[in-house]
Amino acid sequence: MKIGFTTSFPVEIIFAAGHTPVDINNLFITAKPNLSVREAESYGMPRNICSWIKGIYRTVINHNINTIIGVVQGDCSNTHSLMSLLEDDDIEVISFSFPYDHNREKLKTEINQLKEKFGVTYEQIYEVKKELDDIRRLLVKLDKLTYSDKKVSGKENHYWLVNSSDFFGNPIGFKKDLQEFIYQAEYRKVRQQKIQLGYIGVPPIFSDFYDFFDELDANIIFNEVQRQFSMPHLKNDILDQYLSFTYPYSVFKRIEDISEQISKRNIDGIISYSQAFCHRQIDNILLKKYLPYPYLAIEGDTPDIMEERTKLRLESFLDVIRYTDCF
Repeated sequence: MKIGFTTSFPVEIIFAAGHTPVDINNLFITAKPNLSVREAESYGMPRNICSWIKGIYRTVINHNINTIIGVVQGDCSNTHSLMSLLEDDDIEVISFSFPYDHNREKLKTEINQLKEKFGVTYEQIYEVKKELDDIRRLLVKLDKLTYSDKKVSGKENHYWLVNSSDFFGNPIGFKKDLQEFIYQAEYRKVRQQKIQLGYIGVPPIFSDFYDFFDELDANIIFNEVQRQFSMPHLKNDILDQYLSFTYPYSVFKRIEDISEQISKRNIDGIISYSQAFCHRQIDNILLKKYLPYPYLAIEGDTPDIMEERTKLRLESFLDVIRYTDCF
């Protein structure tokens, strides 16, 4: 059975139960996303609600997903209302929460409740985790090929990391394809882009975002949230693993991780992306304050190519970095 979910959570439980997890975000953005948004608005969702929420709602309906796990704390504040809509459509709704205070016992309670719901043991969960961690080690290697060896593009990095939230529902196939990609990438020539950028925030809704930088002699060598989806810390304990997952907790946890990675990767500037109408735009106040690097905050609304205003801002930002590097 396919089990949809709204953002990364302990996916090991679903695999251990013999089900197929489906990241609804990835399904939405790759399956006629504009149509899904328009359908949601026709149904009655307001214009000034995040397109991801609208898209998730219609994607679940259109793909006949009968069970969905909604992360109601640690992700989008609109998920509560989304769950009510889905429940009214006779879809089974299961809630999961990441404790804002980063409390270990509270997270353990949430994992135990989900474990009991799907009737699996910790032994089964850790058996799956061992298999997934083998893939996650490969993703760490892919990430290094991006920022250290400079043989993988920001777009390719994004693709593999963002899809590690559900491994396409097929970890064996995902691992095989990833191994083949890494093998080929290792024999590439070094990428020569002069400007190395960090991207922070949720994955962009723009279809042409990463391609845009190739045209301007720049590459994104750090995808913050996508990297977090891949669980790069490789903790033995599943609680430690999901406590190390910075996305659902305080912005200060994100700042610690971003600061470490930016220093490690020798990044020239940061692009911070937020979705229109999202509460996470407020985080930019603290992110900009505590990340002492050239910083540009942009936002996106509907799934489409970037509008000219955003392109112009990005071009100007890169020009500032080039000019600064000349002196």
